[in-house]
Amino acid sequence: MHRGIVYASLAYVVWGLFPLYFQLLTAVSPVEIIAHRTLWSLLFLLGLLVVRRQLAWVRQVVRQPRVLRVFALSALLLAGNWLVYVWAVTNGQVLESSLGYFMLPLVSVALGTVFLHERPRPGQWLAVGIAAAGVAWLTWQTGRLPWAALALALSFGFYGLLRKTATLGALEGLSLETALLVPLALAYLAWTGQGGQAAWTHAGPGLLASLLAVGPITAVPLLLFAAGARRIPLATLGLLQYISPMLQFLLGVWLLGETASPARLVGFGLIWAALLCYSVEGLWWQRMAKATY
Repeated sequence: MHRGIVYASLAYVVWGLFPLYFQLLTAVSPVEIIAHRTLWSLLFLLGLLVVRRQLAWVRQVVRQPRVLRVFALSALLLAGNWLVYVWAVTNGQVLESSLGYFMLPLVSVALGTVFLHERPRPGQWLAVGIAAAGVAWLTWQTGRLPWAALALALSFGFYGLLRKTATLGALEGLSLETALLVPLALAYLAWTGQGGQAAWTHAGPGLLASLLAVGPITAVPLLLFAAGARRIPLATLGLLQYISPMLQFLLGVWLLGETASPARLVGFGLIWAALLCYSVEGLWWQRMAKATY
């Protein structure tokens, strides 16, 4: 239990500090960053699979077209999520990216209701309603939908929905998703490299090292998260996941110079109130269930 909390907390801390790392890559286009992230993640994951001798599943999966189709879709959702996140961080939108991940648990509730026919409790519906009010307020104040936040929440929400019913474990599933994306990544890097548009063709040692490191830096927190998720209750995991967007919010305001106007803070406050309502209701329901049994 304690080890699981440490693993999951480390994963969320690393994700929360990602904006600092991607600030080193502002000279590189978001699409090229995702291409490097895909390629070097696969090499890192393949190394892990070889060391752990976990390659037997590959032969079974290639004979199951339906599994490949599902993971191809989840791979596209994951790539889209990565692309929006990197764009937001490298274009001074760290606060909006943090808003997306604050909204994620509530989006998951809505998706579970629509696609898995789950029945949210009244307190959960109240949390979703408060969050919707927060999004509406931010839309009204800025004159536009917080599209990056919504795209992050929806893409990762649908990704989680697909992975919830997936037949492969965390390491195998991530490896398959990354392998399915690698042909696209290689084609993009080759095309832009031939035209001299790719940053990697003229990058200095520091930038090149940062691009090579993006794979392991991406994969390690995902593996820590998987290790933690197996050891702790879902309610505990849900509370820990707020570490990441809170760190992103603080980095955006204190270190990266983004402005949190009073009107914007009202919208964030509604989202935080929704999360508080959701968390307190979940803990109360869990306590009542234990008392009943």
